[in-house]
Amino acid sequence: MAGRLADTGASVLVLEAGETDQIKAVLNPAMWPTNLRSERDWGHTSDPSDGVNGRQLILPMGKVVGGGSSINVQIWARGHKNDFDMWAVEAGDDAWNYDNVLEIYKRIEDWQGAPDADRRGTGGKLYVEQVQDPNPIAPAMLSACESVGIPAYDDMNGVMMEGEGGAALANVRIKDGRRLNLPMTYLYPALKKGNVTLLTGAETTKLIMEGTRVTGVTFVKDGQMQSVSASSQVVLAAGAINTPKILMLSGIGPKAELDRIGVETVVDLPGVGQNFQDHVLVAGCIWEYKEPLAPKNSLAEATFFWKSDSSLDGPDMQPFQIEVPYATEVTGPEYGPPAGAWTISPGLVRPKSRGRVYLESSDPMAQAKVDAQFLSHPDDPTAVVRSIELCREIGNSDAMKDFVKREVMPGALSPEAMQNFARNAAGTYFHESCTCKMGTDEMSVVDGNLKVYGVEGLTIADASIMPRVSTGNTMAPTVIIGERAGDILTA
Repeated sequence: MAGRLADTGASVLVLEAGETDQIKAVLNPAMWPTNLRSERDWGHTSDPSDGVNGRQLILPMGKVVGGGSSINVQIWARGHKNDFDMWAVEAGDDAWNYDNVLEIYKRIEDWQGAPDADRRGTGGKLYVEQVQDPNPIAPAMLSACESVGIPAYDDMNGVMMEGEGGAALANVRIKDGRRLNLPMTYLYPALKKGNVTLLTGAETTKLIMEGTRVTGVTFVKDGQMQSVSASSQVVLAAGAINTPKILMLSGIGPKAELDRIGVETVVDLPGVGQNFQDHVLVAGCIWEYKEPLAPKNSLAEATFFWKSDSSLDGPDMQPFQIEVPYATEVTGPEYGPPAGAWTISPGLVRPKSRGRVYLESSDPMAQAKVDAQFLSHPDDPTAVVRSIELCREIGNSDAMKDFVKREVMPGALSPEAMQNFARNAAGTYFHESCTCKMGTDEMSVVDGNLKVYGVEGLTIADASIMPRVSTGNTMAPTVIIGERAGDILTA
């Protein structure tokens, strides 16, 4: 948003709660695991959930310049055609449909892979490449997928994501071995224009309201509460946990919830904080190497999208091959995977379970709580088990035999034991979203122009506005949300 608004000559202040992204742990793509639970992560944890055997799952979110794009795995997954067509129906606005979103992708991308004039753009500001010089297990997994009936494609973001799905090497935001986070593309060029200011270590606490109009924000910097006025617009892009938190602390949200924490209701919006969604990522199906191979790029180079049920309108599974052993606090000690191992992590990217973000008090420094309800819908564990079974079939196929000394976990289990394994191995993709959804029903928070219902002078531009989480890694669709907001505000 700062990059887009800078081009208009507007005076823009960017408040970032974290600090600089210009450090090795951010710039080196392979170091992304070291950012989790560091000072560059907000450190959120879900409430205990019965669906994951009472476990509390970590919910990393970037607290650093660039947010999630500075601590993620750099995967550029556009989402499925059906995602955007569904968003357009929910918003009552065809500007969100796939055909229109595809034109935005083509406009902004500088795609380095196989040419596809109908679907991929070149010469745009966003450099995107297919993983370079991948670990040999990545192309082998594509062959393994083909052996079980999943077709392989040259591009994970081309025709593959307009139909049944398929397998492909990953698109990534990496160039010459270095992470390309979003500030490098949008923010830092804008700072050179002189009309954009970046203030780090500035944690927004609430919106300043005059009646139902937002006129500025308060924030904490160096332990001091400060405020700043906005002459025209405040854009809230704090993510799917902190955006509803800031709204509720400002009196915008479900009245019953605001009464409970002692915040006066300014605008009663029952959908604020509701509809929480995240992709489930199982950690994982693991094999020991015959001869260990070094991981490449960001440790994850091959993926596939497929249906757990042929009647679905699009793929609901997205397993990812991870080139190191990946287990949870339960399955790790139980199975003891060796260091020389690799993983296929089963993934559920169309979860039906819904949770919520809520506050325990009006203290702006207290973390919001997340009652995520992982695997609470009965269809979700069924789909996760199907994903595990499919990953085991792929990993144990002839195409992978040169890389397999033995299957470490989970092995062949009874149906009941496999369900229990799924609940103990479940984590998330760290794709928190949907808590201020776009739509037209009574639970919608923003309209198709990303304006908050009943509030003036406020735009939301982050993954919280998704009506349903996109099919795949969420960085690219979140960029689309920012681009759409930029189009709207600069029209």
